[in-house]
Amino acid sequence: MEQEHAPLILVCNDDGIFAAGIRALARRMSTIGRVVVVAPNQQQSAVGHALTVSSPLRIEQFELEDGLHGYAINGTPADCVKIAAQHLLDTPPDILVSGINHGRNTAVSLVYSGTVSGATEGTMLGIPSIAFSLDSHARDADFSAAAEVTARVVEHVLEEGLPEGTLLNLNVPNLPLGEIAGISVVPQGRSYWNDRYEERLDPIGQPYYWLKGEYVRDGEGCDDDALDRNCAALTPIRPRLTDHHYLEKLRGDPPMLRDIDPES
Repeated sequence: MEQEHAPLILVCNDDGIFAAGIRALARRMSTIGRVVVVAPNQQQSAVGHALTVSSPLRIEQFELEDGLHGYAINGTPADCVKIAAQHLLDTPPDILVSGINHGRNTAVSLVYSGTVSGATEGTMLGIPSIAFSLDSHARDADFSAAAEVTARVVEHVLEEGLPEGTLLNLNVPNLPLGEIAGISVVPQGRSYWNDRYEERLDPIGQPYYWLKGEYVRDGEGCDDDALDRNCAALTPIRPRLTDHHYLEKLRGDPPMLRDIDPES
């Protein structure tokens, strides 16, 4: 494919520009299109869809391996996507890819995930967007198989597009490519974290708190279940939050509103 006609691919993440996952993703995407990496300059996991509003954002350009270049920003994944789209790119990207995250982003984790929020911000800006995660927290995790699976999903979206307001969330099992049992299209699960803050003492006896918890599995035929079956889990999600079913119920029978004077 001639470079001038290749799709423009914006790459971001929440693990930071120096993470192994984003390097593997950017290298693989460079075989599909023109790649620009815009990512946090440090770890931003679990920041959700936060934006930086009380401190200045600064951009530092980096030359990456394999002829790729990128920008590191002292902000969140959503910051990175907004600045990339509004200030760093001359034309809108054809697709945004976020990841590859270190660890699965399934069930309730989608709410907290900076990886997913980077893709969500892209969707809100009208960019077809996908979030990618590898089901491993190992320091020496191999992202090569996950990068191959992500490429297949990216190529499909570049050809077929996505519905307006919808993004994709893909979780890939930590297996060699030949052992991954396909891609399973599944809903977000209902699993959750049973977490708590553990009180500890620092070396001078002052208390501090550290978040701990256990992951409680709930639901079958969902994203967690697909990973347990050695499948990559592909889930379409939408950032709009309105509960339309309950909206209609409230409109039909709103007892708490009857005694409120709209003129008061």
